[in-house]
Amino acid sequence: MTNRADTLTPTRLARGTVLAAAPLTIMAAAIIAPSLPAMREVFAGTPGSDLLVRLALTVTSLAIAISAPLSGIVADRVGRRPLLLTGLGLYAISGTAGFFVSDLPLLLATRAGLGLAVGAIMTAVSTLITDWYSGERRASFLGLQQAFASLGGVVFLPLAGLLATVDWKAPFWIYSASAIVAVFAIVSLREPARSSPAASESQRARLPARIIGVYVLALVATLVFYMAPTQLPFLLQGFGSGPAVIGAVVAGSTVTGVAGALAFPRLRERLSPTAITTFSVALMGAGWLVIGTAGTVAPVVAGLLVGGLGVGLVVPNLNLRLAEFAHPAQRGRVLSGLVTGIFLGQFLSPLVVQPLVQGIGISDAFTWTGVAMGAGAALAALLTNRNNGKEKR
Repeated sequence: MTNRADTLTPTRLARGTVLAAAPLTIMAAAIIAPSLPAMREVFAGTPGSDLLVRLALTVTSLAIAISAPLSGIVADRVGRRPLLLTGLGLYAISGTAGFFVSDLPLLLATRAGLGLAVGAIMTAVSTLITDWYSGERRASFLGLQQAFASLGGVVFLPLAGLLATVDWKAPFWIYSASAIVAVFAIVSLREPARSSPAASESQRARLPARIIGVYVLALVATLVFYMAPTQLPFLLQGFGSGPAVIGAVVAGSTVTGVAGALAFPRLRERLSPTAITTFSVALMGAGWLVIGTAGTVAPVVAGLLVGGLGVGLVVPNLNLRLAEFAHPAQRGRVLSGLVTGIFLGQFLSPLVVQPLVQGIGISDAFTWTGVAMGAGAALAALLTNRNNGKEKR
């Protein structure tokens, strides 16, 4: 029997609201990336400020990773709409709060609150989309969701760079955009029907191995990709670039992310999930190799464009795989695990990469990471083939 949630047709305004919420998610923490060099100078007297300033960006990701499973439970038991509305409200409050604080530990606390909000928004948005659509329409809309998420980086990161030239705190006002989205969500969204959790008991035994594989791929890919906002500002500063240029360059990683996400539905019709995963990881590796060997800003931009294309493909691909694996009654929890994997990768990125940077420098860190991703592309293909077989789903 087909669940009504799968055939529920959303209004145009509802679809637009969900797509408008997407840009608030993946690049939320990175909005303050252009401010990092100035923040390091402002808080230079704070013990451990060099790492803590980077954590001001990634503690948001840790909070998302920790809270996303709870968001998944809320989505399945309470509903997608109330979860989204709560997340949008908290996003506006905790995000803009960073403008008003002058203490680094307190700033980290507001960034953690932002993480709770992003986890709720991202889980609610992904679950609503998989409730609304199935088959090719689901793949198409998930690609559109990722395109809008990447587009947020194209718009918000350069804007943040411009604002940071005025005041390093000014980019925090960008987070107030969620208040506008919240108004449209109140007006346009209605709660889809959900299956009883008991209906999915028979599905649970065969899900974990496949799901864990997807989570691991998401974590590793994001860990590598997040070297862009956490490490590139300092590499570009060494090239003599200011905050505006840093914001524009880091945004380059999201420009081709839009193109990759929009191309995903058609690519999905022609290639298996294994091939898409391998291709995506290989693109990221190639892009990071170009960045590692760059001596000026232009090759860095080129590398980001290549790597961003891979990210634009891999996120909707993994999202769709989980949606296919999960019973409707478990979608919130299963998809929230992907959110955890993505943002745990963001949080771990500076912690894992910083020792490498200190040992061999930022440029060589990108180079060797690119080499590792090239090898990882082949490994990802082997693991995905073992978990999913050769059939195209």
